[in-house]
Amino acid sequence: MILELILLFLQPLLFMHTDAARHHGNISLASQKAALLHWKVTLQSSQPLESWLQGTNPCNSNWTGVACDFVQCAHCASFLAVTNISLPDANIDGRLGELNFSALPFLTYIDLRFNSLEGEIPPAIASLSGLSYLDLSGNSLHGHIPSEISSMGHLSLLNLNYNNLKGRHIPASLGNLTALVDLYIAQNMVTGRIPAELRKLTSLEYLGLSSTLLTGPIPEYFGNFTELLSLQLDSNQLSGTIPLSVGNLSKLSNLTLNTNQLRGPISPSLWNQTNLIYVDLSENQLVGSIPRMISDLVDLQFMYLSENQISGSVPETFANLTSLRQLDLFSNMLSGPLPQEFSYLTNLTWLSLANNSFTGQLPSDVCKGGILEVFHVAVNMFTAPIPRSLKNCTSLMSLYLASNQITGDISNFGPYPNLFYANLERNKLHGHLTKTWASSINLTMLSMAENRINGSLPAEFSNLVKLEVLLLHTNNLTGKIPPELSNLTNLYQLNLSCNQLSGNIPPELSQMTKLQNLDLSVNKLSGSIPQELGSCTKLESLIINHNSLSGHLPASFGNLGNLQVVLDVSNNKLTGELPVQLGNLATLELLNLSHNQFNGNIPSSFARMISLTALDVSYNNLEGPLPVGRLFHNASITWFLHNKGLCGNLSGLPLCPSTPIMEHHKGRVHILVLYIFVPLSIVVILSSISVALIIYQSKRPQKTTATHIIDVLSVWNFDGKLAFEDITRATENFSDGYIIGSGGYGTVYKAQLQGGRLVAVKKLHPSEADMSDEKTFLIEIEVLTKIRHRSIVKLYGFCSHPRYKFLVYDYIERGNLHAILGNEELAKEIDWQKRVAIARDVAQAIYYLHHECNPPIIHRDITSNNILLDAAFRAYVSDFGIARMLKPDSSNWSELAGTYGYIAPEFSYTSVVTRKCDVYSFGVVVLEIVMGRYPTELQSLASMGKHQELLIDDMLDRRPSSPTVVEKKEIALLVGVAFACLQTSPQFRPEMQDVYQKLALRKSHSSFASPSITLTPEEIREV
Repeated sequence: MILELILLFLQPLLFMHTDAARHHGNISLASQKAALLHWKVTLQSSQPLESWLQGTNPCNSNWTGVACDFVQCAHCASFLAVTNISLPDANIDGRLGELNFSALPFLTYIDLRFNSLEGEIPPAIASLSGLSYLDLSGNSLHGHIPSEISSMGHLSLLNLNYNNLKGRHIPASLGNLTALVDLYIAQNMVTGRIPAELRKLTSLEYLGLSSTLLTGPIPEYFGNFTELLSLQLDSNQLSGTIPLSVGNLSKLSNLTLNTNQLRGPISPSLWNQTNLIYVDLSENQLVGSIPRMISDLVDLQFMYLSENQISGSVPETFANLTSLRQLDLFSNMLSGPLPQEFSYLTNLTWLSLANNSFTGQLPSDVCKGGILEVFHVAVNMFTAPIPRSLKNCTSLMSLYLASNQITGDISNFGPYPNLFYANLERNKLHGHLTKTWASSINLTMLSMAENRINGSLPAEFSNLVKLEVLLLHTNNLTGKIPPELSNLTNLYQLNLSCNQLSGNIPPELSQMTKLQNLDLSVNKLSGSIPQELGSCTKLESLIINHNSLSGHLPASFGNLGNLQVVLDVSNNKLTGELPVQLGNLATLELLNLSHNQFNGNIPSSFARMISLTALDVSYNNLEGPLPVGRLFHNASITWFLHNKGLCGNLSGLPLCPSTPIMEHHKGRVHILVLYIFVPLSIVVILSSISVALIIYQSKRPQKTTATHIIDVLSVWNFDGKLAFEDITRATENFSDGYIIGSGGYGTVYKAQLQGGRLVAVKKLHPSEADMSDEKTFLIEIEVLTKIRHRSIVKLYGFCSHPRYKFLVYDYIERGNLHAILGNEELAKEIDWQKRVAIARDVAQAIYYLHHECNPPIIHRDITSNNILLDAAFRAYVSDFGIARMLKPDSSNWSELAGTYGYIAPEFSYTSVVTRKCDVYSFGVVVLEIVMGRYPTELQSLASMGKHQELLIDDMLDRRPSSPTVVEKKEIALLVGVAFACLQTSPQFRPEMQDVYQKLALRKSHSSFASPSITLTPEEIREV
């Protein structure tokens, strides 16, 4: 009944609207509805648009995102019309150009941010002369910014951030939009200088031009924008100095000029802007000192000056900046003592002073406010005790004091319930480790190495179940190694070397199944080496030299197939024969068995250790011949000195005696037979060869081309007998039942060899197998088989056969990352710690290929399909068997490289493959790890930039458990790295060396670089 009354009441209005439509080119509510419904049909299904129904009215029904209002006309009564379209983050996928703007002339407000709109911005949008608000940010729009927009004279907000818009310059015609209050074009590909015509936009309050490719100086006329509250020009290629006129912006509260090429001193006028809340000038080439007048910025909360060349001392007037929450002065040339007035900065949550030349002592009450979370002062020359206030600073999350001369007793510090990273190494700290430290249960990394700490290692450290790295080497620790440390099942690096620890090595350490690096060297350990250590199959280096260990070397060490760096048991009291099983350590590079009491022979199995570059068995009781193998032909004599009776064909060693001479008369008979039989045999053989050659030449065509068919496996023989037939037998002649994957270069089969070893066999497609220069390819494969890295799938070799050509790799259990992320249950198992670790492992692998191999190797096809995960979800990079080695002088290859969607954009027009192509592909993979799927909206995501932390929550894969606060920081770091890698211009992408250092172990300051929080307009207004 009520509905009927409402319709009766509205009926006259609808007639009025129809009449008014006649005066507006037949623009009626019906035609507006038709335009909206037509647009809906062209879009992918979107749940918010399900309310847009044919039989309903957009104005008096509940159409999501559509609002109407009465509009006026010159010769008619006011009538209802669609004035507002607001559909942010509505999963709209389609083209903006399909919307008929001419049918919606009364629109005043359009908000379509963070959807999946594609195509160009249609010039027809300029027909909306009454539009005052246009937000198209966070889409996949491309093409140029249409100059026609300049006719929309009522626009007060234009936001085109985070798209793929390009152009040689910002359209000068935008200067005609004199009503603009907010202008955002950040995170696009607009190049060139900032046009002079923008000087007319004197009403601007927010100007965002960050993360484009703008060049040239910051215009002096910016000083005329006296209403400006926020100026964001970061992450461009701007040069020159900061204009003096910036000092005229008295209302400015947010200034980001970081990551440019600005030089010269910081303009003194900058410090006149007393309303500043956020200042980021980091990563430029600024010089000069911090002036005393900085004290006038009493509202300043965030200040980042890192990675410049600022010198001088920090003025004591900093004490007036009592609103400061984050201060980053990392990596400058600052010196002198810190003013004790720092203690007045009680609102600090972030303080980074690392990598300068500060002296003296730290402010005694640096944590007086009790809310400090990040405290980084590493690599300075601070002396005197650790500040007292740190003892009770329970808010600490990251503590980085390494490489100073700080003294003090660390006995009573903590607990820190939020602390996850603590590095106090290379100082002069004393005292003993107490169970108080063991109460910091969120610690993932703890290093107090190279100090003067004494006492025992508390058993309570076993409570630190999240700990991944524990470094306590080079101290004065005594007592036994607590067996309870075996509870640290996440630990992968343990270094207790260079202490005075005694007792035996606890067999319980074998329960730390993730352990990769164990160093217990230079202590006073005794007893036998536990056989159980052979269960730590993830170990890559094991160093227990310079102790008093006795007994036999465990045969179980032959199970440590991942040992690749070093096995050092030298300078102990070990006895018995060397285990034959050590020959299984095929990837080991350094083996030191010297200065023990081993006896017997060097096992012939040692010849199978093809990766060995050094073997030291000196100062033992070994005897007998050296094994036959490459290593022993080129060995150093010093490796074998001071033994009982080693012999062999090596300069400095005696030759091994031949078979004993037989009885005298038998010897004479043998000599006589030899004198007669050998010459006769030679004559017969030479005659036979001559006859055969004559027959062959008579039958040979005049013109022939010799064909050389390689019918052998150039692969390390697992059991000495591996051949082509073994692979074909294990796969039943490459039966489809053994296929585990397929890629652009071939089909992958799972094969179990006779010895039980599993391998992955990639049978090349015929087009790939038909190589023009097989000899060169085999030379490259030989180089690639020598690659040994824990995060790179081992390539054993290549088989060239008339029937098949294939590559043989190590088998990784779980398969590729792409498939795992596509599996709902497995994706849940890959929690955020595992995902961060996967990204870190892949970064390390590519870094190794780019920077540790000589010559460097470009992978060319970094994708989630080529990242394999083992049973513990640890990552391995695969499929570099067809990679080409980067030569110092040239890398211009015309052949297409990589997989669509992962290929760097510059390759499409340069055909030049560089290391930066791999960097770009890595960025795509990182986003895929974070999002749990391939980022189809890649280009718009790549435009988001490092200042958009608020967007990260929307990007996260929802299948794992929600990340903790600490994990969110790591995810933010990953996303920031990904965006840096996805820079359109390769020159602005980082090297993989920088990427890996930023991610590795979260050790360096880079892991805790400025968060670069850019305040939104709403936040600025709120402040």
